Amino acid sequence: MNIREIFALNLRTLRNDKGFSQEELAHRANVHRTYVSSLERCVYSPTIDMVDGLAKILGVEAFELLVSKRLPGPQKLGTSDSDYSSDA
Repeated sequence: MNIREIFALNLRTLRNDKGFSQEELAHRANVHRTYVSSLERCVYSPTIDMVDGLAKILGVEAFELLVSKRLPGPQKLGTSDSDYSSDA
């Protein structure tokens, strides 16, 4: 899944979680409803300012629109949680 697809999925999921229609989100973001629809269908890529604005409307941090929510896969061989501890 590429970043545009991740953004589109997260945008749609968060919008639905907040109970916003595309039209309501568009109104709050001062854009046309078809633009929100296009973002959710991966037709357009948002500017960084648009990502930030949409995140604020949805009550999340901007990065949350850009990261995959999928569960992490198995760890690579040779790594463990202890490899990342601050005791090193």
